[in-house]
Amino acid sequence: MRIQEEQIWLKENAGSHRENAGNNRHFPEIIGRSQELRETLELISIVAPTYSTVLILGETGTGKELVARAIHNGSSRKDQPMIKVNCAALPPNLIESELFGHERGSFTGAVDRRIGKFELAHKGTLFLDEIGELPLELQVKLLRALQEKEIERVGGRTTIKVDVRIVTATNRNLMKEVEEGRFRADLFYRLNVFPIGIPALRERRDDIPLLAAHFIEKISKKAGRPVVKMEKAVVDQITRYDWPGNIRELEHVIERSVLLNKESVLKEVYLPDVRLNAVAVRTEEFAVKTIQENERDHIINVLRHCNGKVAGYGGAAEFLGVPPSTLSSKLKRLGIQKMHY
Repeated sequence: MRIQEEQIWLKENAGSHRENAGNNRHFPEIIGRSQELRETLELISIVAPTYSTVLILGETGTGKELVARAIHNGSSRKDQPMIKVNCAALPPNLIESELFGHERGSFTGAVDRRIGKFELAHKGTLFLDEIGELPLELQVKLLRALQEKEIERVGGRTTIKVDVRIVTATNRNLMKEVEEGRFRADLFYRLNVFPIGIPALRERRDDIPLLAAHFIEKISKKAGRPVVKMEKAVVDQITRYDWPGNIRELEHVIERSVLLNKESVLKEVYLPDVRLNAVAVRTEEFAVKTIQENERDHIINVLRHCNGKVAGYGGAAEFLGVPPSTLSSKLKRLGIQKMHY
């Protein structure tokens, strides 16, 4: 009986993800048929044709860039470029130049004029990934560019008008970041015009077999191997797993499993050790803040405890054991303002 059930599932599975692509005909890159995903696709359909700013929210590996591309492709700007900037991948001292460009000689190493991402995305879409990682000093300049619809290159003396649609994404809780003083409230409200939440893979388990079948075909073709099908037991196994790394983790697991498979049917997938996975998650959570971020948070908490008093008896400087002048310098260096405490 079990063999018959497997044969029936394999027969149905052979074209499942192709049927799914037909269901999502407006978003062919997004695979899935679950109710949770359909709700997300409905939001994309509503906002894509407009000029509204979009904030994409979701865990790492859920496909935020695919959603950004679907928004761009569904807009009147689809024939113009979509430019991506990963705010977490650039050193703080280079982000301003990356976004706004620079003039020759504006700083050491600026041997030529550089056109920034805002200018490159003119008439198109600018996708700012990991926006929660943008330093506070750059948040001010980004807000000004969004409000004024103009930029100024580093070292430049003239403003440049830009027509850019902004789509941002983050895996952070930006409201919490605002409350803790790491993200500007005014910028948050400017970006949070139309938020779209992407469900984690464990919240859309019905889509896991479809995604796995899609990756099997994609990886098999790339590796020059016959396309294999999944045994029913494998489908049950991958559907039960929680996938903390979401779709990205699923793709990597399927790739390894396909490359190691020597039969026409995939009978085993190589899931990560759950214990190692838990350690990795705890390590990631522990490493989220830098020493400077911890110092900043601690100073803000002390200032709140002291009702905003910096110097004198019962002031934050006394609690922290530093001269008031030193604390004032730290406040300026860390970008701490009264609004934060």
